[in-house]
Amino acid sequence: MTEPDVLNQGRESFRRHAWGDAYAQLSAAAREMPLALDDLECLSMAAYLTGRDQDSVDALARAYQACAQGGDPARAARCAFWLGFMLVSRGEVAQGGGWLARARSQLDPEGPETAEHGYLLIPEGLQSLEAGEPAAALAAFNRVFALGEHFRDPDLLVLGRLGRGIASTRLGLIPDGVSLLDEAMVAVTAGEVSPIVAGIVYCAVIEACHEVFDLRRAQEWTAALSRWCESQPDLVPFRGDCQVRRAEIMQLHGEWPHAADELQRARERLAGDPAAAGTAWYAQAELHRLRGEDVAAEAAYRQASELGHTPHPGLALLRMVQGQHSSAAAAAQLALDQAQGPLGRARLLGAYVEIMLAVSDLAAARAAGQELAAVAGEFDRPVLRALAAHALGAIDLAEGDARSAVVHLRQAQAGWQDIEAPYEIARARVLIARACRALGDHDSAVLEADAARSVFRRLGATPALAELERTLATPAGPVAGLTARELEVLRLIASGKSNRAIAAELVISEKTVARHVSNIFAKLDLSSRAAATAYAYEHGVL
Repeated sequence: MTEPDVLNQGRESFRRHAWGDAYAQLSAAAREMPLALDDLECLSMAAYLTGRDQDSVDALARAYQACAQGGDPARAARCAFWLGFMLVSRGEVAQGGGWLARARSQLDPEGPETAEHGYLLIPEGLQSLEAGEPAAALAAFNRVFALGEHFRDPDLLVLGRLGRGIASTRLGLIPDGVSLLDEAMVAVTAGEVSPIVAGIVYCAVIEACHEVFDLRRAQEWTAALSRWCESQPDLVPFRGDCQVRRAEIMQLHGEWPHAADELQRARERLAGDPAAAGTAWYAQAELHRLRGEDVAAEAAYRQASELGHTPHPGLALLRMVQGQHSSAAAAAQLALDQAQGPLGRARLLGAYVEIMLAVSDLAAARAAGQELAAVAGEFDRPVLRALAAHALGAIDLAEGDARSAVVHLRQAQAGWQDIEAPYEIARARVLIARACRALGDHDSAVLEADAARSVFRRLGATPALAELERTLATPAGPVAGLTARELEVLRLIASGKSNRAIAAELVISEKTVARHVSNIFAKLDLSSRAAATAYAYEHGVL
C-alpha cells in the first residue's frame, strides 16, 4: 500500500469515527512523510479519543509549531489552547498554563477579536465557577457565546452555551440554566460539534443535572451518552464517566449487582482521572455500606478521599450504623459547615437529620429538616421534595407526633415511587410502620413492615433489615402499645423526674414530653403520674 493510500484510509477512518483505525493509519503515514496541518490535528484527536494522551499532545504540539512557523497565529493559538486545556484537565496545571499563555501570545492585543479570543475566555469562566463566582463566570461565558455566534464556530458556540447554563444554575436560575443545557445537548446529539467537545458537553451537562437534583434529565442524558459511546467502540475518554453515572442510576433503581459491575469497569477506565475515579470509589463505598460490608466500605471511602472526593455523608452514616454516634455527628456537622450554597447543603441535610435523630438532638434535626423543606420549596425538584418529606416525617415520629409523621412519610413514599427508588420507598415504609403502631393501627404496621422487609431482602440491604427487625420487634406484655421513646419517658416519670427534667435529659422540648405523657396515659388508661409510676414498677418497665 502506498503512502497516499494509507493517509487517505486514515482520513476515511476518521470521518467514520473509527478512531483506532484512524490513529493507526495516520500514525503510519506520519512515519513516512510530514502530515498536513489538518491531518496532524486529526491524528491528535484520534490519539486522544483512543486514550493515547501523550501521543495526542505530541501531534498537536507539532501542529502548533507548523502554524507558528507558517505565519498562521490564529490557528497556532487554537492548537495551543487545546493543548493547555487537555493538560490542565489531566492535572498537569503548570504545563497546561504555559500552553494557554502561549496561545494568548499568538493573538494581537490591539487587533480585532477572533474566535480564538473566545476560546481563551473559557479557562477564565471555569476558574470563576471553581472559585464560587458564578456571576463572573456567566459574564465570561456570555462573551464566549457571542463570539461563537459572530464567527459561526459550532464548538465555541456550544461551549459558551454550556458555560452559561452551568453558571445560571449556580446563580439559582435553574429553569434558565437547564434550558441552556438542553440547547447545548441538542447541538451535540445533532452532530454539530467535534467529538471531543461532544464528550465534554455530555459529561458536564449530566454533572450539572445531578447538582440541581434533576435526576430525570440526568438519566435521559446518561442514556444518550451511553448510546454515543457504544456507537464508537474505540472511544476511551468519557466512557468511564458514563459508567459511573449509569451505576448511580442503577443503584437508585435497586439494580445493585449491575451497579457494582459497572463501577468496577469504570474504575479500571478512570485510573488516570483522579476526580472521576474518586466519584466512582465513593459510589462503590455507598453500595458496600448499604449492603453491610463495612470493611470494604471503609476502604472505598478512604480511596475516594485520597483521590480528592469527600467521603461524607456516606462515611458519617456508616459510623452511625456502627454505633459511633459522636464521630458521626461531628463529621456530619463539619461536612455541612463546608457545603456551598443551598443545593450543596441539601445534598447533606437528609443524612444530617438521620444522624441528629440518632444522637437525640431533636432541635438540630428539626432545624435541618425545615431548611431542607425550604430548599425543596424554592427549587421544586421531586428528589428534594421526597428528601424533605422523609426528614420531616422522621422528626415528627421522634417527637411523638405519629399522626403528622404519617402524612409526611406518605408524601415521601409517593415521591420515591415517582422516582422509582425501591430502597428509599422501603425506608419510608419502615417509619410509616412505626407511626402506625404508635397510633394503634397494628395491621397497617405489619403490612408496611412486611413490604419493606421484602425489598431489603431482595436488595441485600443487611443493615436496613437489621434495623427494621430491631425497631419493629413486638414488645411483650402490657406496654406493647408504647413506642421506644414513650417507654423512655415512662421510665423517667417513674424515676420521679418532671417534664422539664425529662426534656433536658432527652434533649427534646417540654411540649414534646407533654405529648408523650398524654399518649402514655391514653394507651395505658392511666390518669396521673403516680399511677404511671406504680404501673411501671408493677409491670417491670424499670
